[in-house]
Amino acid sequence: MANARKTALVTGASSGMGKVIAKQLIKDGLTVIVAARRVEQMNDLKALGAYPVALDVADEASRKSALAEITEKFVGIDVLINNAGFGLYGAVEDVPLDEARHQFDVNLFGAGALIKDLVPYMREKRAGKIINITSMGGKIYTPLGAWYHASKHALEGLSDCLRLELQQFGIDVVVVEPGIIQTEFGNVLEGPMMKFSGNTAYARMAKNIAKATGDSYKNSGGSSPRVIADVVSKAVKASQPKTRYVAGKFASMLINIRKWLGDRTFDRMILWTVR
Repeated sequence: MANARKTALVTGASSGMGKVIAKQLIKDGLTVIVAARRVEQMNDLKALGAYPVALDVADEASRKSALAEITEKFVGIDVLINNAGFGLYGAVEDVPLDEARHQFDVNLFGAGALIKDLVPYMREKRAGKIINITSMGGKIYTPLGAWYHASKHALEGLSDCLRLELQQFGIDVVVVEPGIIQTEFGNVLEGPMMKFSGNTAYARMAKNIAKATGDSYKNSGGSSPRVIADVVSKAVKASQPKTRYVAGKFASMLINIRKWLGDRTFDRMILWTVR
């Protein structure tokens, strides 16, 4: 009954983790608003009772339109799940800065803009949860992933500062750090990487990373998005959620290897995998 009175907004809900998170929150009894650019791909969520909204988090006009629609139909958002994001890969030397800026617009500034718009309601109510889906990539790094990792590291930092700012208002800020998950990420990563670095001085590395990524996501398999939906559900239900939840294949292992063995050892291990 407590959850039935809460309204959640899940971004990036047209596929992957966002879709599964939305299904779980519907099951948990929340009123769920699902947002994505591809509205037609959320018809299954609509059939389950979710309210779909067209939203490109990187576009200010789209954000304003979506928020106007939401505020017209709902009193406010109690739980914000910032899940929308993508991975831009390619050597720093090769990736155009406009592409890098777009990576930050989606992964960082889009989330930040929604937070700025939705926090006043939570603050006035003195309750709420903001759950930012970062990545194990917000704690580790890989070659040719500089702009992606930088955006996820930045979202981690934003979340930590925000947690301290909002604690006084009874608002929880939670970070979820997925490992390798069965999503479109691997396919989305490979195209731009080969476009930008497939025929440059970094071509050999790009081809090796593409192969290693394919092996990780296809052959050895990733964890089901269900593991992320489960920890999000747990965080939403908890009266005192953890500040961070690490879930999914390789996440805890890789984060701990870097933490305990240091950068040089981690460097050698990562370079060995893409040799």
